[in-house]
Amino acid sequence: MSASRRRTFIPHRMSTKFFTVGALATALFIACVLSVWASSNPDGLEFVAESTGFIGSAEDSATAGSPLADYGVSFVDNPWLQLVIAGTIGCAVTFGLAWLVGRAASRRAAQD
Repeated sequence: MSASRRRTFIPHRMSTKFFTVGALATALFIACVLSVWASSNPDGLEFVAESTGFIGSAEDSATAGSPLADYGVSFVDNPWLQLVIAGTIGCAVTFGLAWLVGRAASRRAAQD
């Protein structure tokens, strides 16, 4: 193929707003829908503790009584809805913190 007939790939720029909304929607989908099918088996640390016999000496963490403990919310009785609400709150908090860091970084870059 001659050089004049080669196609060159010109990437299209995606707007920051479109990317942000898409990323947030994807994160919410994973946290609120796909997490329902997550494994109910114990995680690696719990599995090792059960296998080696020291699971009985485990103590609750300092945050065990918090409203979002154990991937749920204490004010809802439905386990599926607990997971969805906890996932939504977790995504909102993470998104909010990332947004604040991004705003601070862009202000600092504008000052320099």
